[in-house]
Amino acid sequence: MTHQTIQKVTEDFEEFAFNTAISALMSLRNELKTVKNTPLYDSVAWNEAVESMLLLMAPITPHIAEELWARIGGEYSVHDQTWPEWDADTAAEETFTLVVQINGKTRDKIEVPVGITEEQAREVALGSESVRRHLGGGEPERVIYVPGRLVNIVAR
Repeated sequence: MTHQTIQKVTEDFEEFAFNTAISALMSLRNELKTVKNTPLYDSVAWNEAVESMLLLMAPITPHIAEELWARIGGEYSVHDQTWPEWDADTAAEETFTLVVQINGKTRDKIEVPVGITEEQAREVALGSESVRRHLGGGEPERVIYVPGRLVNIVAR
């Protein structure tokens, strides 16, 4: 999530979309609060996430970012540090939510791998308990797959 946030905030700053940059930082903060009570607390990944968050906060909240930077033992000033860079492979999502519709109405949402093929997506969608119940044992007239988003089943 750290690399995703770095990517999002960097792109948002370039587009002057400061409200969504702040939202991404808040999401990272919420995730850090959740992780604080796990073995990941005070690990290398934890420290990278905290440092990255402070660096990303600096243009928006310069004084608080500077104070927090000093508290974690950061060198000199947070404003003299280089901007964090994200790793595209690390930031890439591994799964996505496949929405399954029947006649345009959402009937199920299924987590599937990002590289799923059309045939696999159709198979997963048609195998869903909710979809089978809504089809009532009938066969779909047509199945439309929108890659990375949804499967729409047309039934009579």
